[in-house]
Amino acid sequence: MDSIAPREGKSIVDDLVRVIQANAASLSEIDGAIGDGDHGINMNKGFTLCAERLAGKSFDLAEGLSTLGSVLLNEIGGAMGPLYGTFFREMAKASKGREQIDSVAFGAMLEGAIAGVTAIGGARVGDKTLLDTLVPAREAYAAALRSGKSFHDALGELKEAAEKGKESTRGMVAKIGRASRLGERSRGVLDAGASSCCLILTSMAQSMQGLLAPHDRKAAT
Repeated sequence: MDSIAPREGKSIVDDLVRVIQANAASLSEIDGAIGDGDHGINMNKGFTLCAERLAGKSFDLAEGLSTLGSVLLNEIGGAMGPLYGTFFREMAKASKGREQIDSVAFGAMLEGAIAGVTAIGGARVGDKTLLDTLVPAREAYAAALRSGKSFHDALGELKEAAEKGKESTRGMVAKIGRASRLGERSRGVLDAGASSCCLILTSMAQSMQGLLAPHDRKAAT
């Protein structure tokens, strides 16, 4: 079966926490080039608080993402709290009540995240934001499914596109947020939001691929 049981979402959320904790310093370093330098600090705070809230509890993917979104939205500073809070809460809404997380469900989660972030931030692709990672990743994922690729392989396409999207922000001039005041001086460095979004999408995709692999092997026997 090319799908994941919602209860397996705990490992997906746990992996997200670990990847942000491991990359907190590098995210703040990236942010420091054209911003406040606190992106990694704030993200680490929010993801760690989420882990503490969920410690010892059993939860499914929607519950885990909803808790993460609420913590980021309400309890961390910086511009990214509301954006990522909305990102994860919309993902949670799209996954809530589903008996299985399959390729269609994850596509709806990506669509929800994009709609929520766009509505709250007003950014577009090319503005040097997390959308420069998120939108190309969604498009590559959708294109892979349309071409007949499996959920597992479409997640692989998403990871590649997320990395390329992140790297594309080096050549962009920031048009949103504090960095926009730098004009051309913002060109030549990565965007911190695009970088953290790449980590998040890559982590989610890798976690899901790992969960799908046993299903794939079982189906092949």
